[in-house]
Amino acid sequence: MLSDIEIANVAKLKPISEIALETLGIGEEHLVPYGHHKAKVDLNFLASLADRPRGRLILMTAISPTPAGEGKTTTTVGLTDALHGMGHRTVACLREPSMGPVFGMKGGAAGGGHAQVVPMTDINLHFTGDFAALAAANNLLAALIDNHIHHGNELGIDARGVSWKRVVDLNDRALRDVVVGLGGVPNGYPRQDGFDIVVASELMAIFCLTESWGDLKRRIGDIVIGYTRAKKPVTARDLEAHGAMTVVLRDALAPNLVQTLEHAPAFVHGGPFANIAHGCNSVIATRAGLRLADYVVTEAGFGADLGAEKFVDIKCRKSGLRPDAAVVVATVRALKYHGGVDAADLLEEDLGSLEAGMANLRRHLRNLREVYGIPAVVAINRFPTDTDAEVARLVELCAAEDVRAFPATHFSHGGRGARELADGVLELLAAPSQQTFSFTYPDDQALCAKVETIASRLYGAAGVTWDPKARRLLERFEQDGYGDLPVCIAKTQYSFSTDPGLRGAPSGHTLHVREVRLSAGAGFVVVVCGDVMTMPGLPRVPSAGRIDISDDGVITGLS
Repeated sequence: MLSDIEIANVAKLKPISEIALETLGIGEEHLVPYGHHKAKVDLNFLASLADRPRGRLILMTAISPTPAGEGKTTTTVGLTDALHGMGHRTVACLREPSMGPVFGMKGGAAGGGHAQVVPMTDINLHFTGDFAALAAANNLLAALIDNHIHHGNELGIDARGVSWKRVVDLNDRALRDVVVGLGGVPNGYPRQDGFDIVVASELMAIFCLTESWGDLKRRIGDIVIGYTRAKKPVTARDLEAHGAMTVVLRDALAPNLVQTLEHAPAFVHGGPFANIAHGCNSVIATRAGLRLADYVVTEAGFGADLGAEKFVDIKCRKSGLRPDAAVVVATVRALKYHGGVDAADLLEEDLGSLEAGMANLRRHLRNLREVYGIPAVVAINRFPTDTDAEVARLVELCAAEDVRAFPATHFSHGGRGARELADGVLELLAAPSQQTFSFTYPDDQALCAKVETIASRLYGAAGVTWDPKARRLLERFEQDGYGDLPVCIAKTQYSFSTDPGLRGAPSGHTLHVREVRLSAGAGFVVVVCGDVMTMPGLPRVPSAGRIDISDDGVITGLS
């Protein structure tokens, strides 16, 4: 069996100008090409489409992730290829992968098998340079903060309370806490600092929620970098940094157009982490897809408790976008894992554990349908080791929840392997919806109450405990006028609780809030729970060890 990168390396790609014109009606004059197979689409052209009718938005989410894998991005691509192959104008909207996971543990994020976006190596590595631009703009602000304090500190910034961190797009635990400014007066002043990974930064969140250059500049200006000694917030606008930062990001803001293995168009743009940030591709790319296509298939990070919640409560709340339907990706193997089976024993048929693990899928479905009001179907991403009895039982279990489930083999067979799923999604879209779209909590709820509402309604938690400093900071945010912002929960993706080892659908646990951060430019408050880190570390055996290049320039080992 060929690996993902071997399949991608032998794929026959069409020129991106041909994909743009034939599938989306975008003329070559509106493209900014980055080689033959990827291009940015001119923002002024996209703005001219504002009055076009909107297509239908399909949200792809999944059960809580497991070591067995679920294949959410692969299913997003497979469904897009199936609809495209059926003659429907369809576009996928995905996030750009971070090189941290690529060289760390997770690997790439361009799909897999015969359901990939290509050119796979480009997408998983430097792509069109968006992340480098984000890192440069972010670190420009960091440099301007230190420079302002070094040259007299006219704004009276409390150097001990600077909250703006530097970033790099790699996993590096040694950079979580550092001291900068060593070496004497010419090098500035010593202070404690730290790095986040680019995809966990507020600037990445701003980038993915903004609508235009002007909106980007405004949001960057609203960034709160710290406080004065008199406890007043200091913004990037106060430092006159927002104009220059927007200039650095000017070209990056245009969405990137690529193709699937079956030549369906795909916008791959922006890449915030879902267990730390809001985990959705850019609003600009999603809105472009809806103006250019009849169907847009987009993914939110991880499960319906993290990625889909932030898609609804942050992306939809800020942009006005509304999903017409949702697809929840599940696998037999992952459900057996949530039912208590050890990873080494997942290949053995076990209907009892499958039924027990259904509790996890059931809660994700309940969140989607009863909390967010989004009609849903289940995609059973079928593996060759799944038995017919297991797949049939999973279909029955979903039917008992009044949800249709569709086995799909897109990993092995591409779009034709997801044809039944595509038919099911189209039927769901055609049927009158019994649900009414809603947010998890209202805008005017207090920040701490918003966290408590998410914990009880979505996670099944009995309560929330707070680090005293975090609680005090929330009160300060409200006093400073930020109380109406949504909250962005940062916690482990592996469980509804903060314990990654607690599988299934635990109830009665406690959500502990360790830290809170104000992301005023992005327009939300980050609530850090449990042990989650905003700068990941590398595993004992990093993926970097198997990535290589041959003498003729062929890259191997990416997955």
